[in-house]
Amino acid sequence: MDDSIITERHANWHKIVLNRPDKLNAVNEAMLSALVDALEAAADDTACRAVLLTGAGRGFCAGQELGPSVLPGPNGPPDLATLADENHHSVVRTLRDLPIPVVAAVNGVAAGAGAGFAMACDIVLAARSASFMQAFVRIGLVPDSGSSYFLPRLVGEARARALAMLGVPVTAEQAEAWGMIWRAVDDEALMTEAEKLVGQLAVGPAGALTQIKALLNLSLINDLDTQLDIERDAQGAAGASADFAEGVAAFLAKRRPNFGPRE
Repeated sequence: MDDSIITERHANWHKIVLNRPDKLNAVNEAMLSALVDALEAAADDTACRAVLLTGAGRGFCAGQELGPSVLPGPNGPPDLATLADENHHSVVRTLRDLPIPVVAAVNGVAAGAGAGFAMACDIVLAARSASFMQAFVRIGLVPDSGSSYFLPRLVGEARARALAMLGVPVTAEQAEAWGMIWRAVDDEALMTEAEKLVGQLAVGPAGALTQIKALLNLSLINDLDTQLDIERDAQGAAGASADFAEGVAAFLAKRRPNFGPRE
C-alpha cells in the first residue's frame, strides 16, 4: 500500500500530507497520482469545504525525485515533457481547478516542483525556517509545475528572472515581503495558524469562495472588459444565493453568519 500521501478527514475540511519525509517529500509518479486522487476526493466530498496541504518531517516538497525514470540511461534521455505534463502539471491544474480553497502550510524547503505546487495553492503560510527555490537550473533544466507562470505574477519579472536563472533560495520572510506567499509565521505556530485559517474558510460562504477562486484564475488571462462581464454575472448569482441573504441578516443582527453547505 502506497502511504506517500496521507489524508486526514475533519468535519468540514481535509488535510493532505506529503509523506516521504526521508526524502524531504520528493515526488515520484505514484506519489503525484496519489496526490491528484486525494485532491479530487476532497472536491467530491461535499462536506469538505477547504483543503490544507503540508509535508511530513523537515520538508514541504523537494521537487522531483531523481530516480532511474528521470535520468539519462542506455536508451537515451528521459521523456521529461510527458512526465511534466501528465504528472506535475496535473497536480497544478487540479489545485487551481478545485472548487474549494487550498491552503499550503510550507513547513520546510519547497524546491523545484514543490515550489510550483505551493504557489498553485490559494493561500500560502510558511514556517520562518522554510525556503523556496527554483532548483531546476542547477541540473540544467527549466522551471515547470507552473513556476514560470506564477513567479513573474507574484514577485515581478526582475525577481522571477533572477530566481529562475540563479537557482538561489528565498527565505519565508523574503517570500512574504515579495508577495510570493501570504504570511511567514514562527515554526511552532505554523500548523496552529494553518488549521485556524482552513477552519475559517470551511465555514465561509462556499459558493462565493468558489466564484472568487474562479474569478481570480480568469483575471490572469482576461482583459478588463471581459473580466468586468464575468464579475457582473458572478455577482448576480451571488446576490441571488441563500448565503447572501444569510450574510446580510447576520450583519444587521450583529451575529456570526451561518452559511449553508456546498452544493
